[in-house]
Amino acid sequence: MDPLRRGYLSALTANVLWGVFPLYFRALRPAGAVEVLAHRILWSLVTVALLLTALWRWRPLKAILSDGKRMAGIAAAAVFIAVNWGVYIYAVDTNRVIEASLGYFVNPLVVILLGVLVLRERLRRLQWIALGIGAAAVVVLTIDYGRLPWVALTLAGSFGGYGLFKKRLGLPAADGLFLESAVLTLPAIVYLGWLTNDGSSTFGTVSTWHTVLLAGSGLLTAVPLLLFAEAANRVPLSGLGILQYLTPTLQLILGVAVFHEALPPGRLAGFVIVWCALSIFTWDAISATRRSRAAQREEAAAVVSTATAPTR
Repeated sequence: MDPLRRGYLSALTANVLWGVFPLYFRALRPAGAVEVLAHRILWSLVTVALLLTALWRWRPLKAILSDGKRMAGIAAAAVFIAVNWGVYIYAVDTNRVIEASLGYFVNPLVVILLGVLVLRERLRRLQWIALGIGAAAVVVLTIDYGRLPWVALTLAGSFGGYGLFKKRLGLPAADGLFLESAVLTLPAIVYLGWLTNDGSSTFGTVSTWHTVLLAGSGLLTAVPLLLFAEAANRVPLSGLGILQYLTPTLQLILGVAVFHEALPPGRLAGFVIVWCALSIFTWDAISATRRSRAAQREEAAAVVSTATAPTR
């Protein structure tokens, strides 16, 4: 298969899997959100450990483990992703799938904001316009909900923060997921041990299928992440950016059509405003990519012309 086509297929598969996550997590009832989170952390560690063993990839991790500064960054990334996972599972369990989908629609705008506040990046005019429209959407949704859409904002903020640390760390997907899960595993085991001792653990007590699903949450976490990592090496950034909207779109459809959550006119208006902001953001990103490629081609042509010009 052509590498580019394979990359797009990997990205598409990853985003579809992320998009249907609510179906999986809803099937884990009656386990509570924190129990599901603890199992997801534990079984992610087990899944990626098996993968690293199969690929003989343990040696690079030793150097990372001895680097205190990098491990501090990994610990921070682990906290951000734990918050993201936990709030997302809570949202699915409490019938807030639509609000969760909003969080991932808003996420690109939060990433832009973090670039300004943390990395001191300068925004283009259309990026500022997209941010302003996104802020207006939050105001509209706050009025509709009667409160800040904290689930959406927490998901967007935590995933944006996670991405910021991941960008600085530059670790391969499997290595990063293993180390992040390792940081979180001890608290997860302590919590699961407490549940078992208390007699309130659902693992092994509800049904065989429920137990298999809880254990399978590690594989569910690892597969789309690894697929996306492969896609990132093959697909242009503009293509990845557009495909990422598939995940929250599928979540929104599930929230309305499958879980029958309410989407009143005011809330729908907020989503429409967010989509307008994302349209501007996407158009600006694609235009900037095209301009950059054109400039690179012109620069390369100029170099070739200079190199082949006759000398006097």
